[in-house]
Amino acid sequence: MTDLTAQSPASRAISVSELNRRAKILLEDGLARIWVEGEISNLSKPPSGHVYFSLKDASAQVSCAWFRQRQRGPTINLKNGDQILVFGKVSIFEARGNYQIIVEQLEPAGEGELRQRFEALKKKLAAEGLFDEDNKQALPDLPQRIGLITSPSGAAVRDMITVLARRFPSIPVIVYPTAVQGEFAAPQIVTTINTAIERNECDVLIIGRGGGSLEDMWPFNEEIVARAIADCPIPIVSAVGHEIDFTIADFVADLRAPTPSGAAELVVPDHAEWLRQLVTTSTRIAQLARRYIEDRFQEIDWLGKRLTQSSPAATVARQRDWLRNLRQVLIGTIRHDLSTRRRNIDDTRARLLQRSPAMGVQQSIRRMNNLEQRLEVAGRNRIDRLQQRLMLAGRTLDSVSPLATLDRGYAIVTERDSGQLLTAASSVAAGVNIQARLAEGSLEATVTGTNEEDEHNENT
Repeated sequence: MTDLTAQSPASRAISVSELNRRAKILLEDGLARIWVEGEISNLSKPPSGHVYFSLKDASAQVSCAWFRQRQRGPTINLKNGDQILVFGKVSIFEARGNYQIIVEQLEPAGEGELRQRFEALKKKLAAEGLFDEDNKQALPDLPQRIGLITSPSGAAVRDMITVLARRFPSIPVIVYPTAVQGEFAAPQIVTTINTAIERNECDVLIIGRGGGSLEDMWPFNEEIVARAIADCPIPIVSAVGHEIDFTIADFVADLRAPTPSGAAELVVPDHAEWLRQLVTTSTRIAQLARRYIEDRFQEIDWLGKRLTQSSPAATVARQRDWLRNLRQVLIGTIRHDLSTRRRNIDDTRARLLQRSPAMGVQQSIRRMNNLEQRLEVAGRNRIDRLQQRLMLAGRTLDSVSPLATLDRGYAIVTERDSGQLLTAASSVAAGVNIQARLAEGSLEATVTGTNEEDEHNENT
């Protein structure tokens, strides 16, 4: 750690600019914005618009700078010797090292007590939620009737009526007259608000007045006025004083306007712009309506077609056509079926004919005729062959046949009753009937006797 005491004075020294910068930081960070009361002296108003003066009391003074961009009220009436209240922050003008107050708000010193009451009521009502945005009512986009709660003789009412007539002349305006300053102004304002609520003629109210001192505008800082505005079911626009002026009514109203003329600008749209939007909207509506109508026409045409298609005549015609088609299909189907069945019958008949007894008989007859012819031919051939064989055998047989022997005078003798061939006389007894077959005819005889010699001789 460096020992600063061991360093030379030159090495420990800082520049004047650094000193003033550090002092400025200490002052601005160490002191919050404050209210200071004193008397104006050394007042200066250069062409730049800034105001410079000293604020003093019996034993001290401090420089003040009120820059043009921070001025929110008239400065022309300021003069040396005025007792005032200034609100601002303490700082240092580094280039010269001057300690000064940068003024943000200025008001006469007599208003100090009112300012305290204002801050106390503001804190109280804020704690109750009267300033909450959730409690604010939305203004109508296009009011049917506008109510003005203000003095009927002030410049504010004329300004508001002029602006309303210029922006949207067709909207009627009702003025609810009331005092806007003085001891009895606050109760009158509350009574007028209640009257507007009871008559229920308007859908938006503007309450306000022109500029003035804090005392002049004090009725709009009264608690009864604030609560009447908060309880009003009709949306209220507060337009009290100038843009720099703030009242309790501004915080509790549904909308705060910087001036009465500004309130008139806020509650109604610009007539020309509204007409342009109306024309645009009307054109758009016409296009949508035309498109809607065209769509409906198409839908009607479609429904008409469906209705025509669904009508009894159309239904009968469709059913007639359907039946006609069914008839054609049925006829074709029947014809096809009949043709198929006819072919099947023909095929079946052909098969039956092929398998019927008549056909079998005919085929059998044909086969029998064929066989008969074949048999006849075969028989004839057979007979011819047999005849040939027979002839051959006959010739052969003839050559060895007994009949041929018979033709030579021989006979065949058999026992007549038994037909037994007799070849030996010894086998035949006397009295036996015999039959002798000759080459032509036969003889019947009875054996009267036998002769065995011939047999013996033959055997020898």
